Amino acid sequence: MSRATKSGLAAEAQSKVEAKYNEDQAAECLEWIATITGQDFDKSGAADNFYEVLKDGQLLCEVINALKPGQIKKIQKSSMAFKCMENINQFVDGAKACGVPSQETFQTVDLWERQNLNSVVICIQSLGRKGAQFDKPSIGPKEAEKNVRQFSEEQLRASDTVISLQYGSNKGANQAGMSFGNTRHM
Repeated sequence: MSRATKSGLAAEAQSKVEAKYNEDQAAECLEWIATITGQDFDKSGAADNFYEVLKDGQLLCEVINALKPGQIKKIQKSSMAFKCMENINQFVDGAKACGVPSQETFQTVDLWERQNLNSVVICIQSLGRKGAQFDKPSIGPKEAEKNVRQFSEEQLRASDTVISLQYGSNKGANQAGMSFGNTRHM
């Protein structure tokens, strides 16, 4: 495969990732962050603005500390790459500590190198749904609650006598006309 073909495929894959980005959802996330932290910044959901507001990770760390005070001990104020990436990494770890499932988090490079801003939005939305658990406003749909059910032994045994239709049915089936295993008549 030529170098031009590889770079074309990479560009195509990147455009698919960018197509998933939703400005309305990003704006909702920035509004929630502003509410939680009390900070004032541009809350436009445009990808360029979303990236510029969050890229150093400082605001993200403040979100975690607003939900769980003292969770992130030191927020790096430097604009050096590794310090910003450390902030972003601390946010991801803090989000997991707040209950965000690992499949809804993002890699540090997704934000820092602007590889996948949609995954950043997904993570913030997931964290936003947890807001009510920390007596803060939340975004998105309300999280489901457990619905534990108790069945008696008799109810559990009753299912043993039922033949599910997933197993198929043999009603009306017979072996008439089958020639499987027969010798060939000449």
